[in-house]
Amino acid sequence: MKKYTFLLLLLLSVSTYAQNTINNYKYVMVPEKFSFLKQPNQYRLNALTKALLEDKGFTVYYENELPQEIANNKCSALLVDILEKNGMFSTNLTLLLKDCQNNIVFKSKEGKSREKEFSVSYNLALRDAFTSLDETPYAYVPNAQTKAQAVVSTPVVAQPIVAAPVVSPPVNQKPVEKVVSVASENAAGTLYAQATANGFQLIDTTPKIVLTLFKTSQPDYFIGSNPSSNGIVFKKNGEWFFEYYKSNTLTSEKLLIKF
Repeated sequence: MKKYTFLLLLLLSVSTYAQNTINNYKYVMVPEKFSFLKQPNQYRLNALTKALLEDKGFTVYYENELPQEIANNKCSALLVDILEKNGMFSTNLTLLLKDCQNNIVFKSKEGKSREKEFSVSYNLALRDAFTSLDETPYAYVPNAQTKAQAVVSTPVVAQPIVAAPVVSPPVNQKPVEKVVSVASENAAGTLYAQATANGFQLIDTTPKIVLTLFKTSQPDYFIGSNPSSNGIVFKKNGEWFFEYYKSNTLTSEKLLIKF
């Protein structure tokens, strides 16, 4: 209880949210063969592309091995394209990420390599092109179109109201206040955690910031802040809760968070 009380006394400001276009996409499709190559995965360039995108945080599939969810709706994913520019003394590659209407969502700088061995040169040139993507912040946040697609494909089930268990107070300490459990304002949907310098921003599918989390010295304990309440967000029995005082009553909201 002392830990809760200490955290509830801390009030911090909310940081500004900035959305990046690539953040609207969770999935990326990699073709079996790039147009400038003669064979599928020649020089292991397709496998390297997949690995580098996964390192960035995307969920990546080869275009010929798509799960049903993406095969039925390719507009939910970006498609990779690699452009080669002929050079007399260098290999030059540019990374493109396109949407389902062939619009370029992201274009990298021209990656270069002067190695003579093709397998080495293509590898280094692609990694050089990927440095542009490394410099671009990425955290998946569904846009309005993604939200509409999700409503059609997946039924939304409201989270039940769950009363927080009452813990017996230790000896010589005051009894724990009665906790009033209420349904979370976002109980019908998932909150997506976007990393910030001091913690996370919890964003709904609007997208809109619902709650800002600030790190503490304890794992799975955050200071929670929104325009109407300040409190703590913590993990208990595998589930997340936001606790704060409302009209001098300790209130607990269950949250569905996806990190």
